[in-house]
Amino acid sequence: MVQTTYQQPSAQGYYGQFGGAYIPEMLHPNVEELRTKYLAITSEPGFRKEFEGLLRDYVGRPTPLYFAQRLSERYGAAFFLKREDLCHTGAHKVNNTIGQILLAQRLGKKRIIAETGAGQHGVATATVCALKGMECIVYMGEKDIERQAPNVARMKMLGATVIPATSGSKTLKDATNEAIRDWINNPLDTHYIIGSVVGPHPYPDMVARFQSVISEEVRKQLKEKTGSELPARVIACVGGGSNAAGAFYHYLDEPSVQLVAVEAAGHGIHSGMSAATTQLGRPGILHGSKSLVMQTEDGQVVEPHSISAGLDYPGIGPLHANLFQSGRGQFLSATDQEALDAAFELAKLEGIIPALESAHALAALKQLKLKAGEHIVICLSGRGDKDLATYMKAMDSQS
Repeated sequence: MVQTTYQQPSAQGYYGQFGGAYIPEMLHPNVEELRTKYLAITSEPGFRKEFEGLLRDYVGRPTPLYFAQRLSERYGAAFFLKREDLCHTGAHKVNNTIGQILLAQRLGKKRIIAETGAGQHGVATATVCALKGMECIVYMGEKDIERQAPNVARMKMLGATVIPATSGSKTLKDATNEAIRDWINNPLDTHYIIGSVVGPHPYPDMVARFQSVISEEVRKQLKEKTGSELPARVIACVGGGSNAAGAFYHYLDEPSVQLVAVEAAGHGIHSGMSAATTQLGRPGILHGSKSLVMQTEDGQVVEPHSISAGLDYPGIGPLHANLFQSGRGQFLSATDQEALDAAFELAKLEGIIPALESAHALAALKQLKLKAGEHIVICLSGRGDKDLATYMKAMDSQS
């Protein structure tokens, strides 16, 4: 089977030329078990009932689609914020962890491992493990543990064991490496809850499906508010790209809707301190799939940089790599300072403090040619509580 839509990968897990499963032999049974069973399990009526019930009663879905009047007046278009920051745990990550914990249960797994950068996926994983009484191990870069201390405390309070990754840049890439090593050593009783649309097939497709509830709700909510399900644009930040995959999913095959993905430019795309993968990367293998990867001439991964721990990743999900290469998606980038400025602007205009990741999406507004009256949806992927130390430091430097 070849890929016939932007939404669905081929049977081998390829979006165009990107995807697949490039894994050590030791992991083959785990990944094959997932690949052969995930669609059947997740489409069972019992699974759907429990998944949708937890999204409603535990996560608090549907999340609001909020018309940001003052932001709209400032930029001259009609902006609607999809409020994933109002999910239980403070970000979109929980949509996926709910789905994967239910899948792990049905596969008979007893132990859960995860990687996390900003800590939101770690918190969301620890949350569902507490909910279901399962052991939880979260790998997190040593650098991220320092800059995301509130989320580390939340994970520990929820009963998770947080293990620092001390190699490389001590960020998300290195935490992922450690989680994969753990999975190789514990293949029988352990399920790895990957937090983004990265990793070997079926993870990119599976995570996108669980996150697709975002755009499923947007279509209904936008129709109620405007009379049309189709906005002019959907904007989302992209690291690995799970919130963007969810926000784009039900619009991927709607060519009239422009999909705008915003990466982290760090100190500047060509500064040597960036995470703008589509601008700096080339095809390569990272964490089990073929995608665009920031790498040296001899294939060594280049250390990324972003002020936002959740975007500090040297690759991008294969779904997004295909959107970039095919031209279906428009890929922009925002620097650390532009993201900070956008976060303070939203706080002062709308009384909403966004996560630094989400602030990158907001920073794109100054780069777009906007038309009066067009409807634009921005995925506000998370709230800014976890980033207050960074925001306070920025305020101190300005005073």
